[in-house]
Amino acid sequence: MTSGLKTPSSYYIELITTFAPRPITNEAELIATQNRINYILDKKNLTQDDRDYLKVLGTLVYDYEQQHEQIPMLRGVELLKALLEESNLQPKDLVPICKSESKALDILNNKRQMTEQEIEGFASFFRMNPSYFK
Repeated sequence: MTSGLKTPSSYYIELITTFAPRPITNEAELIATQNRINYILDKKNLTQDDRDYLKVLGTLVYDYEQQHEQIPMLRGVELLKALLEESNLQPKDLVPICKSESKALDILNNKRQMTEQEIEGFASFFRMNPSYFK
């Protein structure tokens, strides 16, 4: 009878013994796991073993964050500001949607409302449901 599991390569065994994947129980473990993920991602060419290991570590981070971190529910202009900051974008990057940087700034400074066309543009640009921008 076969189990259906592949025999892990020596490299994969090295990965899991160097930094054994375990459930994350506190902030220090979260940071250590994120650092390990970043260390592997900094490699030039990821192997399938690297990708499999990253998937395991990513799942552990996701599980911890789902249980312990409150994600603020942003909407409208506040969401747009957060997305710009997170993506390292500037108001000028919204010109294709808003038609000018001054219109983008007016939206971000609550000097004018987003039009339906702009809402659709932001939703498409950030790959989100348009209702989050209303």
